[in-house]
Amino acid sequence: MFAGTPEVAVPSLELLLASDHEVVAVLTRPDARSGRGRKVSRSPVAERADAAGVPALQPRSPREPEFLERLAELAVDSAPVVAYGALVPQAALDLPRYGWVNLHFSLLPAWRGAAPVQHAIMAGDEVTGASTFRLEAGLDTGPVYGVVTEPIAPRDTAGDLLGRLAISGARLLLATLDGIQAGTLEPEPQPVEGVSLAPRIDPADARVDWSLPSHVVDRRVRGVTPAPGGWTTWRGDRLRLGPVEPLSTSLGLAPGEVSVGPTGVLVGTGRGAVRLGEVQPAGKRLLPAPDWARGARPAPGERFDGGPS
Repeated sequence: MFAGTPEVAVPSLELLLASDHEVVAVLTRPDARSGRGRKVSRSPVAERADAAGVPALQPRSPREPEFLERLAELAVDSAPVVAYGALVPQAALDLPRYGWVNLHFSLLPAWRGAAPVQHAIMAGDEVTGASTFRLEAGLDTGPVYGVVTEPIAPRDTAGDLLGRLAISGARLLLATLDGIQAGTLEPEPQPVEGVSLAPRIDPADARVDWSLPSHVVDRRVRGVTPAPGGWTTWRGDRLRLGPVEPLSTSLGLAPGEVSVGPTGVLVGTGRGAVRLGEVQPAGKRLLPAPDWARGARPAPGERFDGGPS
């Protein structure tokens, strides 16, 4: 039984469907309303399961007795997991013969939690990767089967990096299941040193703090792109920010101060400045920062509103 929900989980499901392993069911989150029209939509994993003719199980919680009964009936050997999105209770963890095998997008024990790729970029890591491990009750604490590494490029966004890891991680997951089936692979306990946490990033966490140095602002914006998306406020309204370019000099700009010139739209930070790429005013489309500035007409010395203090 494959467990997963978002688009990043689909490459793993695709490989498993094309492999010698039999996918008898998919566990994914319930259909949800999304978009401006609040239309009910199925998860990307549910849509792929539908196309493959594989039953999609969508309990509100994997603790539900009906789901546990169904899982017991399926008598699966293993339950590979990629970003399912809910905690799996011990009663479910105990059912598959070889347990639940989780694909996590970090080099464990680094960046345990819901947003490992985002935090790796924001921290300025140069290398990250993906790990497969046996799921247990703790937060990403189970013994590790295998890892792959992935360099973080200087201009990578979380979306860029996650897209690459979804592919290389899918291959790792399949190799892990092959090794478990062949009896040639045993998980090893995670090191006790090097633990770091990667909690979920809320929209409030993505607000830009212009008092930080330019290279930190750059990392933070890339780390929350495309979701939840970096943002600031301009004249009281929210302004979404695409990736920015860090500059080593402040050009005399105070933190948050906006300057428009032939080299683009520049914003001062705590140390240095950044050049804006694309921005999105509330209720409008994404557009190049110079186009936005022609309509906004920042006054000399005008600033983006503070941010976290």
